[in-house]
Amino acid sequence: MRIALGVSYNGQAYNGWQSQPSGNTVQDHLEAALGRFTAQEVSTICAGRTDAGVHGLMQVVHFDTALQRAPNSWVRGTNTFLPKDIAVQWAAEVPEGLDGFHSRACAMARRYAYVLLQSPVRPSVDHGRVGWIFQPLDAERMRAAAALLLGEHDFSSFRAAGCQAKTPVKTLHRIDIHYRQAGQAPMRDGQMDCGYWHFEFEGNAFLHHMIRNIMGCLLYVGQGTKPVEWMQQVLDARSREVAAPTFSPDGLYFLGPIYDARWGLPIDTPPFAWLP
Repeated sequence: MRIALGVSYNGQAYNGWQSQPSGNTVQDHLEAALGRFTAQEVSTICAGRTDAGVHGLMQVVHFDTALQRAPNSWVRGTNTFLPKDIAVQWAAEVPEGLDGFHSRACAMARRYAYVLLQSPVRPSVDHGRVGWIFQPLDAERMRAAAALLLGEHDFSSFRAAGCQAKTPVKTLHRIDIHYRQAGQAPMRDGQMDCGYWHFEFEGNAFLHHMIRNIMGCLLYVGQGTKPVEWMQQVLDARSREVAAPTFSPDGLYFLGPIYDARWGLPIDTPPFAWLP
């Protein structure tokens, strides 16, 4: 039988999703926990890899097993052996075979969010869970620049040197940008507006470091360092050298894949409600 799991994790302590010789990745810990629960070796396939320090609210994986367990048993049993910052949120039996479910191949789109703190003071209680900028940003400038990236493009300018994707051509369906001001008290003269920016990205697939590189460029535009039209120039150049530096992984969250409703899988998890 084939089992699909929805997994959430805080990525601060791990070397990304994909298994490595160090054994300190989310996949390594998940497969070790599944192995202890089933007393068998378990190999998982995920919907989308995440880098070191990047978080996941609903990573979806699948694996094949001969064991019969209720969905709730897979959740509770696996979580017993997982670190406290990784948790299986749901489990479901899915069809296997040629027309069966595949966590990566069946994904119609993937979603990410970046949470950014705008404040003159660095993060504290949310250290490692948000990006940080100490200069105010202009929402309309960033939205105008983001609109230039929508649709199908060659995203080579936003691609990491070690990216293993077969093609740099991807399709961005949407980029939403929202701001939530912190506190209710009126600002004093000269006081900076503080709050959280929420950037949400949806596309058919993403290149290695693509969102973090887009974030770096959006912030250049939002700060006024570059004009809105510069984003089009970066995209057209198809060269990583012309874009902004890769931004921090701290505030990046994999929200999970989007599947056809026929698979009957959840579209979110409780951690979605926590996200700033």
